[in-house]
Amino acid sequence: MERKQFKTEVSELLHLIIHSLYSHKEIFLRELVSNASDALDKLKYKTLVDGKSPEGELRIDISFTEGKERTLTISDNGIGMTHDELNENLGTIARSGTKHFIQNLSEDQKKDSNLIGQFGVGFYSAYMVADKVEVTSRAYGSEEAYKWTSDGKEKYTIEEATRDTCGTTIVVYLNEEGKEYANRWQIENLIKQYSDHIAYPIFLSYDQNTYDDKYNVTGTEHKVEQINSAAALWRRSKSELKEEDYNDFYKNTCYDEENPLFYIHTKAEGATEYTTLFFVPAKAPFDMYHADYKPGVKLYVKRVYITDDEKELLPTYLRFVRGVIDSEDLPLNVSREILQQNKVMTTIRNASVKKILGEFKKISEQNPELYTKFIEQFNRPLKEGLYQDYANRDELLGLVRFKSTAVEGYTSLAAYKERMIADQKSIYYITGSDESALRNSPLLASYKEKGIEVLLMTDDIDDIVISSVGKFQDIALKAVNKSGAMDDFMTEDEKKQVKEQGSEITEKLKKALGDKVKDVIVSTRLADVSAVVVSDENDPSVQMQQVLKAMGQGAYEATAPILEVNANDSFVKKIVASDDEEYVANAASVLLDQALLSEGVMPKNPAEFARKLHALLG
Repeated sequence: MERKQFKTEVSELLHLIIHSLYSHKEIFLRELVSNASDALDKLKYKTLVDGKSPEGELRIDISFTEGKERTLTISDNGIGMTHDELNENLGTIARSGTKHFIQNLSEDQKKDSNLIGQFGVGFYSAYMVADKVEVTSRAYGSEEAYKWTSDGKEKYTIEEATRDTCGTTIVVYLNEEGKEYANRWQIENLIKQYSDHIAYPIFLSYDQNTYDDKYNVTGTEHKVEQINSAAALWRRSKSELKEEDYNDFYKNTCYDEENPLFYIHTKAEGATEYTTLFFVPAKAPFDMYHADYKPGVKLYVKRVYITDDEKELLPTYLRFVRGVIDSEDLPLNVSREILQQNKVMTTIRNASVKKILGEFKKISEQNPELYTKFIEQFNRPLKEGLYQDYANRDELLGLVRFKSTAVEGYTSLAAYKERMIADQKSIYYITGSDESALRNSPLLASYKEKGIEVLLMTDDIDDIVISSVGKFQDIALKAVNKSGAMDDFMTEDEKKQVKEQGSEITEKLKKALGDKVKDVIVSTRLADVSAVVVSDENDPSVQMQQVLKAMGQGAYEATAPILEVNANDSFVKKIVASDDEEYVANAASVLLDQALLSEGVMPKNPAEFARKLHALLG
């Protein structure tokens, strides 16, 4: 017998689970049954690839004992585990999300049983109701079996054992918190609530009293009954399913306590046959913006589970979608490399994307309130699609939404177009990190005077994405915080005249500021401020440079802004009129830093800015 110490991280995890999730302790059974189902999936796949058949019916068996030593046993005849796999899977947690799980469980989400499934630590939930857990397992293709035992505190043991077939048997020695689960009706109710959709039969063994005509107990009868439907819900006809069926399936398979916003169930027949069932969660997944996000779609081939870890099943901008793809035409031994090149998978993927985007459009038209809830969670990923998915760009342009100076809430580009005033040539937008700051931007004054709507774009990717799009239905998209934003409103003669009239201002400020600015231009739109910073047409905005810098893309920091000055401002006039070179240098520097501050950008040297400002005030 080997005695081993849990790794520190696992010990901490077990302590937190045992002491923090009692209000959801029944989910331990869901987790153990789901693990058994996964083991059966893997064995079915392995035997099919090997050209063999599983030994006997693939199934899950549950039994319990009452009395002084209450136990609950969950057994499967699935893939099983070797000695090393028992040690690796139950003695350590290799998943990178474990620390994140512990942090979440330690903070505001101590009662969130969802976290158990999301982080792949479901087995450990058994310790919420157990004094001890025994796991006996025999791996497929092996003659040896091993038993793993632990009280869930500091240590565990692994020793040789016996088992007739491959598979795993888990014996949970129930404590006072878990004694209610040594009960037939409780087990049946939990299985129907959480695991009715499992594609394998779940059998419950129990002893039932027999009675005579006067209801006296005459003996006991041992029974074994199947307690789940064992039907893949996505293969059933939509006409026989209720919304409640979809919601229950989603919550039990996607580890979510909330109903999905909506679902999309499709059965395709013809040259390529497949079934898909997709769900859109009510809330964005916690790892949606992590590089190592967990894909939400499982791939089956003829109901045989293949993988749930393939990011190629849907494009990354739809990574929030959960559900199932079940193909009739893919090979069972399909690998990741084959998936990326397989024509059938490409057809399914492309058709699925079209179907999903089509459903989004339908909801946006028929149920605006629901679509607003969707946009509040998933607007940003859709914008990523504008950059990634050129084939569906037009559809995505119709789906993304923006805040606006003209309407409350969100608006579409199509709705903006309908509101455009006569002779308006472009769709105007402004980018930044804060909606309130954008609404109060001095750059918007001239547009408000003209009655022109401006879209407010506060997502960190808006600068890159929208500039890459360029047009919506042949109408140019123009950023008002770019240097050429007012070109639509001026003739060539007017542009020339403004340039000539402001030459003295621009030359003096350019000389004083040097390479701190890319250019200095005289504004035709500023009224209440001295100056603003804008970007050249092909340069990232000041805000985008801050994002790139935060991402480690420091090279973009060298892109100098364009200073747009108000020639009628008294401070600007004072700078131009002065012959004091030191005053002009200090004033020009403060003018630039003030303009940057209004965009939320700190001066490169705050102490120097304060010194120069003090000198000017003095």
